[in-house]
Amino acid sequence: MSDPSFPTVAVEPVRIVEYDPRWRADFARLNIEWLERWFVVEPIDREVLGDPETHLLAGGGRILFAVGADERALGTVALLPYPDGTVELTKMAVAPGLRGGGIGRRLMGGAIDAFAQMGGRELFLESSTKLAPALKLYESVGFRHRPAPRPGSHYQRADVYMVWEALPAG
Repeated sequence: MSDPSFPTVAVEPVRIVEYDPRWRADFARLNIEWLERWFVVEPIDREVLGDPETHLLAGGGRILFAVGADERALGTVALLPYPDGTVELTKMAVAPGLRGGGIGRRLMGGAIDAFAQMGGRELFLESSTKLAPALKLYESVGFRHRPAPRPGSHYQRADVYMVWEALPAG
């Protein structure tokens, strides 16, 4: 049986918008769904999802949402800046019934635009080889596989490190 809180048909038009407290619970809900499906919700996930204002926004980060015409959150992504000028793309999630329909691509475009506005020197992400469709999306918008710059990750599930390289114009 499908969860009524997750729509199964795209609502047009989809807009990419900045964080608003009304979508705070959706930020957690969308992320917890995929984490529980593929992995486990780690303590760091609970911490960030439980208080995104402190853990993401207060330090200059951004949280974006894909919302439908009915203002329902259909997907989300966050950007977390570090003091060295790197920015982590994190907490990317799309409602289950809408995956593969272009919402993730729209979120990625919004995240790359937001990264440019933030003036970071490098955009990176950590992911898992279990998430092949997500990795293909990341690759298609310019993320390239790289060795991790430090041993380990703050996520037990991460075995992929990628850095964004602007695609050539055209």
